This record gives sequence, C-alpha cells and structure tokens, in this order.
Amino acid sequence: MKLPVLSFLSLATLLLTTECARTTEAERPTTSAARNIGRETVIARAADTASTASTLVTASAAPTAPTAVEAAARKTAADYKAEIRAADVTLKSTPRNFDALLTRAKAKSHLKDYADAIADYNAALRLKPTNAEAYYNRGLNRLKLKQYSPSISDFTKAIKYNPEDKEAYFGRGAAKMQMFNFKSAIPDFTKALALDSSYADAYEYRGISYSSINKPNEAKADLEKATQLNPEAAKSLRRYAGK
Repeated sequence: MKLPVLSFLSLATLLLTTECARTTEAERPTTSAARNIGRETVIARAADTASTASTLVTASAAPTAPTAVEAAARKTAADYKAEIRAADVTLKSTPRNFDALLTRAKAKSHLKDYADAIADYNAALRLKPTNAEAYYNRGLNRLKLKQYSPSISDFTKAIKYNPEDKEAYFGRGAAKMQMFNFKSAIPDFTKALALDSSYADAYEYRGISYSSINKPNEAKADLEKATQLNPEAAKSLRRYAGK
C-alpha cells in the first residue's frame, strides 16, 4: 500500500516549508496542510513549519502581534542566508558556540540543505549531548533524507531528554510508518494523543496504521475523530475507512 506524505510535517511539517527544524516550541504547527499520497515523496509533517504557517493564521476582530509561526513564515531565502553568514562570523571566532551552530542548522534546513544541517546538529550535539531540540531537529532532517532508522534513533533521544514532546512521538511514529512498521507506530501516536487529545494528525496516522494491520473498527474511529478535528483528514477517512 502507498503511504501518506507526512506533511508536519506539519512536523505540511512532521512535512517539515522548507522547514525541517523548529526554531522555537511555538513554531510547531498543529495541523497538516497537505494530504498527498506516495511513499517515495515522503515529507515530514513536523518539519514544514514555514510553508504551512499561513494555514494556521485565523482572522480576529483586532490586529495582534505576529506569532512565532507567522514570523517564521515571513522569512525569505535571503533571510536564512543572512542568518548563515552571521553564524559563520560567530563560529569563526568561537567555533564551539552552540547557539550559532543551532541557528545555522535551522537556516540550512529551511533552505533544504539537509545534509549540511545534519553536520551542524552533529557538532552542536557534541557540545550539548542532552539537548532534546537538536536531536528532534536532526531527526526531521534525517526523515527528509529518508534515513528512517537514524531518524527514529534521534526522536527516541529527543523523547529521553524531553518526555513531554508530543511532536517527537509523532515523528518517531511517522518514521516507523515509512518502514511499514505500523504496529510499532501505533503506541507512539497513542502517546502523542495522551499528551494532546486534540492532536488531529496523530489520530489520522494512527487510524491509517490501524487500517494497515487490518483493524478496521479502530481505524474508522480514529479517522472519524481526525476529520472532526481537521476536515482535511476526510481524504484519509475515505481512503482507509471506506467513507
């Protein structure tokens, strides 16, 4: 069976913009903007922060200050290149500067330079080997490169150092799905839902996983719940639960 493109990313995210790394906790989207199908064009939901940010903006009666998601969405390639140049200057004088490495890695992720971003995350993690954010972001980059087993390892470490990170559980489950390990993915989505009971994407991908291991009743229940929370999930409901 073909797997859904994991648009995180929406982590859309998972895919993961061209944003494969969150810049702040607040930048992680809560819904996916796309539901394309195709295992060979995998995109991590949680890594698509920038490209999906605009779908998360809702109208309000009075103007408010831009959120972190909105601010990230307004950045251009030129902005990210400027961040890289600034980080380069800092790292030339202080090569062990963790924050500069993290900033440069995130900017490279936005520019789809995933391999170089991973190199910066490697360097950052040598300086701070218990930093959950760096493991999470590296996992997203690896997911972009279809390095599923290493991405699972990174998400596991992110969870170790931040057990309340629902997106790390989701990312690990998404990577397992790409390896057709649906049964093992289900507990990860379940944990993400324990942390956030309104996590539409987790319901959706758990439902797809249930469908893939021939549990139609559980699949239907999850996909109906996902559709209630996010109408975009109706496509998966029709595909995987026959509605």
